[in-house]
Formats: sequence, structure tokens, C-alpha cells
Amino acid sequence: MNILVLNGPNLNLLGQREPGIYGARTYKDLCAMIEEKAKQLGIAVEVRQTNHEGVLVDWIQQALGTFDAIVINPAAYTHTSVAILDAAKAVTLPMVEVHISDVSKREDFRQVSYIRAACQKTIAGHGFEGYLEAMEYLASNSIDN
Repeated sequence: MNILVLNGPNLNLLGQREPGIYGARTYKDLCAMIEEKAKQLGIAVEVRQTNHEGVLVDWIQQALGTFDAIVINPAAYTHTSVAILDAAKAVTLPMVEVHISDVSKREDFRQVSYIRAACQKTIAGHGFEGYLEAMEYLASNSIDN
């Protein structure tokens, strides 16, 4: 299995961005955790981050035929991007939505998730470990198992 992990805007600032919400661990720490989990699961993983909506759309489209599933944290684009939703629906790859914080307990605008309509599961409020849970879910629910 080959999983693409996509991260949206400002996640590159983890460790310095609102540590009371996102914690003190860095984006580099997150990537290392994801790569270690992939080794444990015996799967391949590629982790990417961008601050640009169109780049996320491009990566989702390019995943078809290359990756078996996607873990996505669109960050602020979760609440605004129909374009990312449309790309996800078009490629029809298994997808899990992840959020480090518990968005259900935050600002009203964060209650809306466009990407959720294309995802098999949402994991929110589990910190970095939510990514690992998403990978476990996709690995255990893959067609090859």
C-alpha cells in the first residue's frame, strides 16, 4: 500500500503556531512519526505540505494511479474549498480527513468541512496521533487485505 499524506496551509509552522492548540512538536516531528508508522505497517508513504489550494488540488489529481489512499489535513481549506472536495470526489481514492485539534470545539466557522463528503472517516482532536490512526485505518481497510 502506498499512502499520500497531504497537509494544508500553516502546518509547516507547527511548534510555533498557537502551541496551546497545536502543541510544541514541529512539522518535522510529524513527518518523522508518519514515516516511522509507515515502516511499522509495512507500507509506503509520502508526506507533502503546501500553503496553496491549487497545489493541493493538483496533488490529489496526480495521486490517481500512483497512490492507494490519501490522508488529508486541508487545514483552513477544510472550511472553504469546494475545489479540493471536487478533486477528491473525482479521484475516488479512499481518504481520511485529519485535524490535530478538535475542530468541533473551536470557532463556529470550523464546524463546516467540505472535504468530509469525500472521506471515509474523520479523525479530529487526537493530535499528531490522528495521522497514525488514519494510516492504520486505511491499511487495515485496503482492498489487498
